[in-house]
Amino acid sequence: MPAARAPSRGPFWYVLIHQLPSRPLYLRAQVRRRLVKVGALVIKNSVYVLPDREECLEDLQWIAQEAVAGGGEACVCRLEFVDGLSPDALVARFRADVSARYEPLKSALDRVLRQLRKPRGSSSGRAASRLVRLRRQVQEIARTDFFGSAAGREVSVIMTAIERVRARPSTRRDTGTVASRHELIGRVWVTRGDPHIDRLATAWLVRRFIDPAARFRFVDASGGAARAGDLSFDMTGADFTHEGDRCTFETVVARLGLRNPALRQIGEIVHDIDLKDGKFGRPDAQGIHQLIQGLVGAHRDSAARITAGLPVFDALYASFGGRAHAPPRQPRRASGRARAKARRARKA
Repeated sequence: MPAARAPSRGPFWYVLIHQLPSRPLYLRAQVRRRLVKVGALVIKNSVYVLPDREECLEDLQWIAQEAVAGGGEACVCRLEFVDGLSPDALVARFRADVSARYEPLKSALDRVLRQLRKPRGSSSGRAASRLVRLRRQVQEIARTDFFGSAAGREVSVIMTAIERVRARPSTRRDTGTVASRHELIGRVWVTRGDPHIDRLATAWLVRRFIDPAARFRFVDASGGAARAGDLSFDMTGADFTHEGDRCTFETVVARLGLRNPALRQIGEIVHDIDLKDGKFGRPDAQGIHQLIQGLVGAHRDSAARITAGLPVFDALYASFGGRAHAPPRQPRRASGRARAKARRARKA
């Protein structure tokens, strides 16, 4: 005789158990669609589970009524799994299920974001019209993201980036480059923590070619909370990230219109290491990759790692014949005496 099981204190769940007749034919499809829409997880044939929440109970009760009205049988139970299915396993299955439904939306939203960032007169108008439908689909899935999936956070970051792009005036010329690098000075640059080759190289590019006093903020993989005025890079929905087959470093170089042979060669190395597609076939990529791995191992702190990486990329840049570059500076405000002189000149 098995030993008595100690009372469990695990979470409770709502379970729908139904048996449907073979006719009418539409009933099975209708019930299945409704269960998918409310986010119910199938754990056995005709057995579906939802978390112990009031709105979940109401959803299952309505579906049970539909099944009974169609000539079937159904009951809704509130129970605790004591064997076979652990709460952690169920939560993991819910997250995996909702992530699979988010995935096509995430790809579609990425395309919309890229289109909105294109110059005026391109397909950005069509992107804006698609956004209405995509936003509605995101809201439907979000209602069933009961346990806060990583995919849901990534989609939220992309949606935030889309709204930021739509809310601000265009900062690019028709060529797709940034109108003025002065607009990027004095900003906080946000990226994922634990930087590797692409983020380290991009941070160097920012410090050496955009803003020598640039500050960096590090967030988790989902992007963290957006702050007004920040510039994000190399993460989902970022201002500067992978575009087409470009890594983030290549994207920044292209968007800023930096026509520098040394930067092009660094970009090829970063691309081959980061994307692992062998596009440029750089023979020196493996050695640089080994060096970056050593840098990562020696500096666990993200900010310290970026600081330590600056001289590494300085040396790499110099090895390709790159010259020291003076980043643009904010125009100085005229002194009080100069402003008074200008006012007198205007009056004259």
